[in-house]
Amino acid sequence: MYESQAGAVKCYSIFCRLPNQQRTPLNDATLIRERVLRGLALNRTPGYHYTGNFLEFSFEEVTEPLVRMTMPGGPHVTEAGGNCNYAMVAVFADMAMAANVRAGHQPYSRLATVQMNLQFNGAPMTGALQLESRLQGYIEGITSKQGATTVTVTANGKPVCLGTGAFMVLDPPPGVALYNMELRKAGDAPVAPLDEKVLTRDERKVLTVADAALARMQTGESFIQGFLSVKTQKRDNAATGVLKNGPHIGNRVGHVQGGVTMGLGIATAEAALPDNWMLSSVTAWYISPGEGRSIRARSKVVHRGRLTAVVRTEIFGKNNRRVMEMVTAHASKPAG
Repeated sequence: MYESQAGAVKCYSIFCRLPNQQRTPLNDATLIRERVLRGLALNRTPGYHYTGNFLEFSFEEVTEPLVRMTMPGGPHVTEAGGNCNYAMVAVFADMAMAANVRAGHQPYSRLATVQMNLQFNGAPMTGALQLESRLQGYIEGITSKQGATTVTVTANGKPVCLGTGAFMVLDPPPGVALYNMELRKAGDAPVAPLDEKVLTRDERKVLTVADAALARMQTGESFIQGFLSVKTQKRDNAATGVLKNGPHIGNRVGHVQGGVTMGLGIATAEAALPDNWMLSSVTAWYISPGEGRSIRARSKVVHRGRLTAVVRTEIFGKNNRRVMEMVTAHASKPAG
Protein backbone atom coordinates (compact mmCIF):
# COMPACT_ATOMS: atom_id res chain seq x y z
CA MET A 1 0.00 0.00 0.00
CA TYR A 2 1.20 3.54 -0.60
CA GLU A 3 -0.09 7.04 -0.52
CA SER A 4 1.27 9.91 -2.60
CA GLN A 5 1.57 13.27 -0.87
CA ALA A 6 3.26 16.25 -2.54
CA GLY A 7 5.09 13.94 -4.91
CA ALA A 8 6.38 11.63 -2.17
CA VAL A 9 5.48 7.98 -1.69
CA LYS A 10 4.60 6.77 1.80
CA CYS A 11 4.92 3.02 2.36
CA TYR A 12 2.79 1.09 4.82
CA SER A 13 4.30 -2.36 4.39
CA ILE A 14 7.55 -4.17 3.68
CA PHE A 15 7.44 -3.34 -0.02
CA CYS A 16 6.75 0.01 -1.65
CA ARG A 17 4.87 0.02 -4.95
CA LEU A 18 6.60 2.57 -7.16
CA PRO A 19 4.89 4.30 -10.10
CA ASN A 20 6.51 1.89 -12.57
CA GLN A 21 5.05 -1.03 -10.52
CA GLN A 22 8.49 -2.38 -9.59
CA ARG A 23 8.96 -3.63 -6.03
CA THR A 24 11.90 -2.32 -4.05
CA PRO A 25 12.52 -3.71 -0.55
CA LEU A 26 12.89 -1.04 2.09
CA ASN A 27 15.96 -1.20 4.30
CA ASP A 28 15.47 -2.47 7.84
CA ALA A 29 15.79 0.92 9.52
CA THR A 30 13.10 2.49 7.33
CA LEU A 31 10.79 -0.47 7.80
CA ILE A 32 11.22 -0.45 11.59
CA ARG A 33 10.78 3.29 11.93
CA GLU A 34 7.54 3.21 9.95
CA ARG A 35 6.30 0.37 12.16
CA VAL A 36 7.09 2.47 15.25
CA LEU A 37 5.08 5.40 13.86
CA ARG A 38 2.24 3.14 12.70
CA GLY A 39 2.07 1.66 16.21
CA LEU A 40 1.72 5.18 17.57
CA ALA A 41 -1.16 5.83 15.17
CA LEU A 42 -2.91 2.64 16.28
CA ASN A 43 -2.27 3.54 19.91
CA ARG A 44 -4.39 6.68 19.59
CA THR A 45 -7.45 4.43 19.74
CA PRO A 46 -7.85 3.77 23.50
CA GLY A 47 -8.19 0.28 24.93
CA TYR A 48 -4.89 -1.38 24.03
CA HIS A 49 -1.23 -0.57 24.76
CA TYR A 50 1.69 0.48 22.59
CA THR A 51 3.59 -2.82 22.76
CA GLY A 52 0.70 -4.73 21.22
CA ASN A 53 0.14 -2.06 18.58
CA PHE A 54 3.84 -2.04 17.69
CA LEU A 55 3.89 -5.83 17.29
CA GLU A 56 0.68 -5.66 15.21
CA PHE A 57 -0.84 -8.90 16.47
CA SER A 58 -3.48 -10.43 14.25
CA PHE A 59 -6.38 -11.85 16.30
CA GLU A 60 -7.86 -14.52 14.00
CA GLU A 61 -10.20 -15.99 16.62
CA VAL A 62 -10.99 -14.79 20.13
CA THR A 63 -13.38 -16.84 22.25
CA GLU A 64 -13.22 -18.02 25.84
CA PRO A 65 -12.41 -21.61 24.81
CA LEU A 66 -9.96 -20.78 22.00
CA VAL A 67 -7.75 -17.88 20.87
CA ARG A 68 -5.75 -17.99 17.63
CA MET A 69 -3.24 -15.23 16.86
CA THR A 70 -0.33 -14.39 14.58
CA MET A 71 2.68 -12.18 15.27
CA PRO A 72 4.46 -10.97 12.11
CA GLY A 73 8.20 -11.54 11.99
CA GLY A 74 10.78 -9.03 10.88
CA PRO A 75 13.87 -7.08 11.92
CA HIS A 76 11.89 -5.23 14.62
CA VAL A 77 11.72 -8.40 16.80
CA THR A 78 14.69 -10.43 15.55
CA GLU A 79 17.84 -11.03 17.57
CA ALA A 80 21.29 -11.26 15.98
CA GLY A 81 20.98 -15.06 15.67
CA GLY A 82 17.73 -14.80 13.70
CA ASN A 83 15.32 -15.87 16.44
CA CYS A 84 12.48 -13.78 17.80
CA ASN A 85 13.34 -12.00 21.05
CA TYR A 86 12.19 -13.93 24.15
CA ALA A 87 10.43 -10.91 25.64
CA MET A 88 8.32 -10.53 22.49
CA VAL A 89 7.39 -14.23 22.59
CA ALA A 90 6.40 -13.75 26.24
CA VAL A 91 4.24 -10.71 25.35
CA PHE A 92 2.60 -12.76 22.57
CA ALA A 93 1.78 -15.68 24.88
CA ASP A 94 0.69 -13.38 27.71
CA MET A 95 -1.72 -11.43 25.50
CA ALA A 96 -3.24 -14.61 24.04
CA MET A 97 -3.86 -16.42 27.31
CA ALA A 98 -5.29 -13.26 28.86
CA ALA A 99 -7.61 -12.95 25.85
CA ASN A 100 -9.19 -16.31 26.69
CA VAL A 101 -10.13 -15.08 30.14
CA ARG A 102 -11.20 -11.61 28.97
CA ALA A 103 -13.50 -13.14 26.34
CA GLY A 104 -15.61 -14.52 29.18
CA HIS A 105 -15.99 -11.09 30.80
CA GLN A 106 -16.34 -7.51 29.61
CA PRO A 107 -14.11 -6.61 26.60
CA TYR A 108 -12.53 -3.82 28.64
CA SER A 109 -11.78 -6.03 31.67
CA ARG A 110 -8.46 -5.50 33.40
CA LEU A 111 -6.49 -8.67 34.03
CA ALA A 112 -3.38 -9.36 36.10
CA THR A 113 -0.97 -12.14 35.20
CA VAL A 114 -0.56 -14.27 38.32
CA GLN A 115 1.82 -16.91 36.99
CA MET A 116 3.25 -17.89 33.61
CA ASN A 117 5.42 -20.76 32.45
CA LEU A 118 7.02 -21.09 29.02
CA GLN A 119 8.84 -24.20 27.80
CA PHE A 120 11.10 -23.78 24.76
CA ASN A 121 12.26 -26.72 22.63
CA GLY A 122 15.10 -24.98 20.78
CA ALA A 123 13.40 -25.04 17.36
CA PRO A 124 14.06 -21.86 15.32
CA MET A 125 11.68 -19.02 16.22
CA THR A 126 11.95 -17.34 12.84
CA GLY A 127 9.42 -15.62 10.60
CA ALA A 128 5.82 -15.14 11.67
CA LEU A 129 4.76 -16.88 14.87
CA GLN A 130 1.32 -18.41 15.32
CA LEU A 131 -0.34 -19.62 18.49
CA GLU A 132 -3.41 -21.24 19.94
CA SER A 133 -4.37 -20.72 23.57
CA ARG A 134 -7.13 -22.49 25.45
CA LEU A 135 -8.97 -21.81 28.69
CA GLN A 136 -8.73 -24.78 31.04
CA GLY A 137 -11.26 -23.42 33.55
CA TYR A 138 -11.38 -21.22 36.63
CA ILE A 139 -9.67 -21.97 39.91
CA GLU A 140 -12.26 -23.04 42.47
CA GLY A 141 -12.49 -22.31 46.19
CA ILE A 142 -10.70 -18.92 46.13
CA THR A 143 -11.91 -15.36 46.69
CA SER A 144 -10.57 -14.00 43.37
CA LYS A 145 -11.57 -14.88 39.81
CA GLN A 146 -8.60 -16.65 38.21
CA GLY A 147 -8.61 -18.42 34.86
CA ALA A 148 -6.10 -21.15 33.99
CA THR A 149 -4.88 -21.30 30.38
CA THR A 150 -2.48 -23.12 28.06
CA VAL A 151 -0.74 -21.97 24.88
CA THR A 152 1.19 -23.50 21.98
CA VAL A 153 3.39 -21.25 19.84
CA THR A 154 4.53 -22.42 16.41
CA ALA A 155 6.97 -21.16 13.78
CA ASN A 156 7.44 -22.53 10.26
CA GLY A 157 4.69 -25.04 11.01
CA LYS A 158 6.48 -26.53 14.03
CA PRO A 159 5.91 -26.04 17.80
CA VAL A 160 8.57 -23.85 19.41
CA CYS A 161 7.06 -23.04 22.81
CA LEU A 162 4.46 -24.50 25.17
CA GLY A 163 3.05 -22.51 28.07
CA THR A 164 0.60 -22.24 30.92
CA GLY A 165 -0.71 -19.22 32.78
CA ALA A 166 -3.13 -17.95 35.41
CA PHE A 167 -4.90 -14.59 35.06
CA MET A 168 -6.95 -12.70 37.63
CA VAL A 169 -9.82 -10.33 36.86
CA LEU A 170 -9.30 -6.95 38.58
CA ASP A 171 -11.01 -3.60 38.94
CA PRO A 172 -9.20 -0.70 37.22
CA PRO A 173 -6.98 1.53 39.38
CA PRO A 174 -8.79 4.54 40.95
CA GLY A 175 -9.42 7.26 38.40
CA VAL A 176 -8.43 5.11 35.40
CA ALA A 177 -11.06 4.44 32.72
CA LEU A 178 -10.59 1.31 30.62
CA TYR A 179 -11.94 0.86 27.10
CA ASN A 180 -12.74 -2.11 24.91
CA MET A 181 -9.68 -3.52 23.17
CA GLU A 182 -9.72 -3.18 19.39
CA LEU A 183 -8.61 -6.59 18.14
CA ARG A 184 -7.27 -6.16 14.61
CA LYS A 185 -6.45 -8.97 12.24
CA ALA A 186 -4.61 -9.43 8.97
CA GLY A 187 -6.59 -7.94 6.12
CA ASP A 188 -8.02 -5.02 8.08
CA ALA A 189 -7.74 -1.58 6.50
CA PRO A 190 -4.13 -0.34 6.73
CA VAL A 191 -3.28 2.47 9.12
CA ALA A 192 -0.82 5.16 8.06
CA PRO A 193 2.17 5.96 10.28
CA LEU A 194 1.79 9.16 12.30
CA ASP A 195 3.40 12.31 10.96
CA GLU A 196 6.25 13.27 13.29
CA LYS A 197 4.98 16.85 13.35
CA VAL A 198 1.87 15.86 15.33
CA LEU A 199 3.48 13.64 17.98
CA THR A 200 2.55 14.21 21.61
CA ARG A 201 5.17 14.29 24.36
CA ASP A 202 4.80 10.57 25.17
CA GLU A 203 4.75 9.66 21.48
CA ARG A 204 7.94 11.65 20.97
CA LYS A 205 9.53 9.66 23.83
CA VAL A 206 8.75 6.40 22.03
CA LEU A 207 10.27 7.64 18.77
CA THR A 208 13.37 8.91 20.59
CA VAL A 209 13.95 5.47 22.14
CA ALA A 210 13.41 3.85 18.74
CA ASP A 211 15.84 6.19 16.98
CA ALA A 212 18.52 5.46 19.60
CA ALA A 213 17.97 1.73 19.08
CA LEU A 214 18.20 2.15 15.30
CA ALA A 215 21.49 4.00 15.71
CA ARG A 216 22.92 1.16 17.84
CA MET A 217 22.13 -1.33 15.09
CA GLN A 218 25.25 0.04 13.39
CA THR A 219 27.29 -1.60 16.16
CA GLY A 220 25.70 -5.02 15.63
CA GLU A 221 23.03 -4.78 18.34
CA SER A 222 19.56 -5.89 17.36
CA PHE A 223 16.87 -3.22 17.26
CA ILE A 224 14.72 -4.96 19.86
CA GLN A 225 17.61 -5.09 22.32
CA GLY A 226 18.03 -1.35 22.07
CA PHE A 227 14.30 -0.64 22.04
CA LEU A 228 13.72 -2.58 25.28
CA SER A 229 16.83 -0.93 26.74
CA VAL A 230 17.71 -3.92 28.90
CA LYS A 231 21.17 -3.53 30.40
CA THR A 232 22.80 -6.52 32.08
CA GLN A 233 26.07 -6.93 33.95
CA LYS A 234 27.67 -10.30 34.57
CA ARG A 235 29.04 -11.16 38.01
CA ASP A 236 30.52 -14.31 39.57
CA ASN A 237 27.77 -16.94 39.04
CA ALA A 238 25.28 -14.07 39.01
CA ALA A 239 24.14 -11.04 37.05
CA THR A 240 22.15 -7.84 37.43
CA GLY A 241 19.84 -6.16 34.94
CA VAL A 242 17.87 -2.95 34.59
CA LEU A 243 15.01 -1.94 32.32
CA LYS A 244 14.01 1.70 31.92
CA ASN A 245 10.23 2.11 31.98
CA GLY A 246 8.39 4.21 29.40
CA PRO A 247 5.30 4.42 27.19
CA HIS A 248 6.86 2.02 24.65
CA ILE A 249 6.68 -0.93 27.11
CA GLY A 250 3.83 0.05 29.42
CA ASN A 251 0.50 -1.76 29.70
CA ARG A 252 -2.92 -0.09 29.68
CA VAL A 253 -2.43 1.41 33.16
CA GLY A 254 1.23 2.44 32.71
CA HIS A 255 2.97 -0.48 34.41
CA VAL A 256 5.67 -2.47 32.58
CA GLN A 257 3.88 -5.04 30.41
CA GLY A 258 4.08 -8.52 31.97
CA GLY A 259 5.82 -10.21 29.05
CA VAL A 260 8.42 -7.44 28.94
CA THR A 261 9.06 -7.93 32.67
CA MET A 262 9.63 -11.62 31.98
CA GLY A 263 12.01 -10.63 29.17
CA LEU A 264 14.14 -8.61 31.60
CA GLY A 265 14.35 -11.63 33.88
CA ILE A 266 15.32 -13.96 31.04
CA ALA A 267 18.03 -11.61 29.76
CA THR A 268 19.51 -11.26 33.26
CA ALA A 269 19.40 -15.00 33.91
CA GLU A 270 21.15 -15.69 30.60
CA ALA A 271 23.84 -13.13 31.49
CA ALA A 272 24.61 -15.12 34.65
CA LEU A 273 25.69 -18.13 32.54
CA PRO A 274 28.31 -18.60 29.81
CA ASP A 275 27.16 -18.42 26.17
CA ASN A 276 27.04 -22.21 25.75
CA TRP A 277 23.77 -22.45 27.71
CA MET A 278 20.33 -22.31 26.05
CA LEU A 279 17.16 -21.28 27.85
CA SER A 280 14.81 -24.28 28.06
CA SER A 281 12.07 -23.05 30.40
CA VAL A 282 10.99 -20.10 32.51
CA THR A 283 8.46 -19.97 35.33
CA ALA A 284 7.50 -16.57 36.70
CA TRP A 285 5.30 -15.49 39.60
CA TYR A 286 3.90 -11.97 39.26
CA ILE A 287 3.85 -10.36 42.70
CA SER A 288 3.23 -6.64 42.14
CA PRO A 289 3.04 -4.18 39.21
CA GLY A 290 6.22 -3.02 37.50
CA GLU A 291 6.08 0.61 38.60
CA GLY A 292 8.67 3.37 38.68
CA ARG A 293 11.20 4.86 36.28
CA SER A 294 12.96 1.51 36.01
CA ILE A 295 12.74 -2.05 37.23
CA ARG A 296 15.81 -4.02 38.31
CA ALA A 297 16.69 -7.71 38.23
CA ARG A 298 19.27 -9.81 40.02
CA SER A 299 20.01 -13.40 39.06
CA LYS A 300 21.95 -16.10 40.85
CA VAL A 301 23.00 -19.49 39.49
CA VAL A 302 21.69 -22.07 41.98
CA HIS A 303 22.83 -25.10 39.97
CA ARG A 304 25.20 -25.62 37.07
CA GLY A 305 25.95 -29.19 36.12
CA ARG A 306 27.30 -30.82 33.00
CA LEU A 307 24.00 -30.74 31.09
CA THR A 308 21.55 -28.52 32.97
CA ALA A 309 21.59 -25.28 34.95
CA VAL A 310 19.03 -23.45 37.09
CA VAL A 311 18.96 -19.71 37.79
CA ARG A 312 16.82 -17.82 40.29
CA THR A 313 15.92 -14.23 39.37
CA GLU A 314 14.27 -11.52 41.48
CA ILE A 315 12.85 -8.33 39.98
CA PHE A 316 12.18 -5.13 41.92
CA GLY A 317 10.44 -1.88 41.08
CA LYS A 318 9.55 1.39 42.75
CA ASN A 319 10.56 1.66 46.43
CA ASN A 320 12.36 -1.69 46.09
CA ARG A 321 9.01 -3.45 45.90
CA ARG A 322 9.25 -7.04 44.68
CA VAL A 323 7.68 -7.36 41.23
CA MET A 324 8.50 -10.91 40.17
CA GLU A 325 10.09 -14.16 41.26
CA MET A 326 11.44 -16.28 38.43
CA VAL A 327 13.21 -19.59 37.98
CA THR A 328 14.77 -20.51 34.66
CA ALA A 329 16.16 -23.82 33.44
CA HIS A 330 18.96 -23.95 30.88
CA ALA A 331 20.51 -26.74 28.80
CA SER A 332 24.09 -26.95 27.60
CA LYS A 333 24.70 -26.60 23.86
CA PRO A 334 27.19 -28.71 21.86
CA ALA A 335 30.65 -27.26 21.49
CA GLY A 336 31.31 -25.42 18.24
